[in-house]
Amino acid sequence: MDVVINPCRLYGTAQAPPSKSYAHRALICAALAGSGTVKGIEYSSDISATLDCIKALGAHIEENGDTVKILSRSGTAGEPVFNCRESGSTLRFFIPVAAALLDGAVFTGTPRLVERGIGIYENLFLQKEIKIEKSDTEIKITGRLTGGEYEIAGDISSQFATGLLLALPLVEGDSVLKITPPVESRPYIDITLDVLKKYGVEIIEKEKNIFYIKGGQKYGETEMTVPGDWSNAAALLAFNCVGGKVAVTGLDENSVQGDRFCVEAFGMLEEENAVIDLSDCPDLAPVLFAVAAAKNGAVFTGTRRLAIKESDRASAMAEELEKFGVRTEVNENSVRIYDCPLKTPGQVLSCHNDHRIVMALTLLASVTGGRISGAQAIEKSFPRYFETLGTLSAEVRIET
Repeated sequence: MDVVINPCRLYGTAQAPPSKSYAHRALICAALAGSGTVKGIEYSSDISATLDCIKALGAHIEENGDTVKILSRSGTAGEPVFNCRESGSTLRFFIPVAAALLDGAVFTGTPRLVERGIGIYENLFLQKEIKIEKSDTEIKITGRLTGGEYEIAGDISSQFATGLLLALPLVEGDSVLKITPPVESRPYIDITLDVLKKYGVEIIEKEKNIFYIKGGQKYGETEMTVPGDWSNAAALLAFNCVGGKVAVTGLDENSVQGDRFCVEAFGMLEEENAVIDLSDCPDLAPVLFAVAAAKNGAVFTGTRRLAIKESDRASAMAEELEKFGVRTEVNENSVRIYDCPLKTPGQVLSCHNDHRIVMALTLLASVTGGRISGAQAIEKSFPRYFETLGTLSAEVRIET
């Protein structure tokens, strides 16, 4: 799908989309409880992957508009297949959950998903006698997760910590999960703890980033409404940095979501020589890179993990910003966007199959105009994105 955008200024009010991070966790917790209701679901491709995996786990569900009800959960026979599509969070959440409940399971997904890796689990499970076999599009696990001591690095992805926090309460025996510093994306772990608490699961953090988890816990039935998503709202609020007047409703200013930092970051980018640490909010990187390119440039640190996202986001954005005449320097753990005047791109812009790059390029194209190829990647997290922009007077034409 190509999207053609004419220069325009957006204005009006939009509702924040529901938080994908909260929705993933709430749906899994409801499935583990065996019953429950989750309201405010948006059926992005990532959420659809999670629902498919919940069904593979034996859950019976009812979908009605933006509400998902878990009616029951039965046992599964053999080695169920969990189709994670392109969703890294779905894959990394479900692997330990499946290992806690099943003797074996198969996970499938795109080559890029498998390439992004589950190295933490491979190293960890080797010590726990859980076998992992991989191909280009498949991961097979055999063996049961047990209680005990677990230690993982905190600077690769918080999704591994979340997977273990979801699974370890289910096993026999108590566990200790230690996340070694530097612990990046800590707010995503806080989201997990917040959702677990709502489902009656007790996790005790006696020391910073050391979690004590009682085994044999039962997830409780509850009804939960998914809060607004700061990650995707940031892509709407960013239009205010390029002359727009966009208000976004449905956001909690006191949320544990780390991406609410976007408001502070946008203010920093109004100044020259801004230096912004993205260690706790890597999903903001593409849109902040775009704002920096449109404003005064900036230096971003804590960017190492961008290489293992849906695309290599730092390199991908550097390639696309060059089409706007903006010079970018990508280092191992930092990115510098130089202060260069924006030019109308003479080439088609590429999304690199990454939903967050779709939003970043759309922001810049609203200033200069441009054609974006592969914009269907937006379905991963914000399927109503272009529809929402239309309500804000964006001049967008979709060509399929």
